Amino acid sequence: MGEVPSALAGLGLRRGLIPELQALTRGELDFLEVAPENWLHIGGRFGRSFRELAERYPVYLHGLSLNIGGFAPLDKGLLGDIKEFIRRFDCPLYSEHLTYCGDQGQLYDLLPIPFTEEAVYHVAERVKQVQDTLGQRILLENASYYAAPAQAMSESEFINAVLSEADCDLLLDVNNIFVNSVNHNYDPYQFLHSLPLARARYIHIAGHFDEAEDLRVDTHGADVIESVWALLDEAYRLCGPLPTLLERDFNFPPMAELLLEVSQIRRAQAKVKVVESFVIGCDGK
Repeated sequence: MGEVPSALAGLGLRRGLIPELQALTRGELDFLEVAPENWLHIGGRFGRSFRELAERYPVYLHGLSLNIGGFAPLDKGLLGDIKEFIRRFDCPLYSEHLTYCGDQGQLYDLLPIPFTEEAVYHVAERVKQVQDTLGQRILLENASYYAAPAQAMSESEFINAVLSEADCDLLLDVNNIFVNSVNHNYDPYQFLHSLPLARARYIHIAGHFDEAEDLRVDTHGADVIESVWALLDEAYRLCGPLPTLLERDFNFPPMAELLLEVSQIRRAQAKVKVVESFVIGCDGK
């Protein structure tokens, strides 16, 4: 994985969005993100549409089924397919969730890993195997969760320990921080500051559902709320204007409305770049 340029804003490629994505003009998006499992070996009109879009945009990969925290052997066939997919479409990065999703079969859900020292070494060893197979570093995403099976350490301590032991990078999901802060009653800004931000290479932002006053559900099916935008500003202040994806999985509004949120990402990134330029200019005097 080479250096990914900063200050980029992208959108997730979903089949329901293909016609509108194909109609976009140059410059309205900087990249697309896909779950590789959804596009491996796809032919027909969807395969043709994907290849056409991959010629127009860089394709970032965000996996769904690697089962990095599970106990079943890593799926070497899937990893081989992903490695070939990365090569074929020149994908700048590959990320996965810091969760597990398999138990004698695919569970089709992203479940929390116990926050224990034993789990740290278990996950880190599997990450190392993945990186050795792919021949590149991967990113792990801080995940949303609704129950913690064991907490010998804090969520933040667990994330720091896994990334350090595995020597991999961080996909910083800002909405997940906000959702977890409500559901588990902590300060989202303190949590953000406690993460291994020197390893952050990429950011996700999304909307969620208010199930109750003390329960938020990470749905990716709504507009981003103001509190999450504010947290993104703080992430940029700490990390710089990293490439950022707007996640939207269903309840799609017109593409023009999605592009307004993409534009808001770009404005937030531009503010940070202006400040950085000013500081560099002052230092140079």
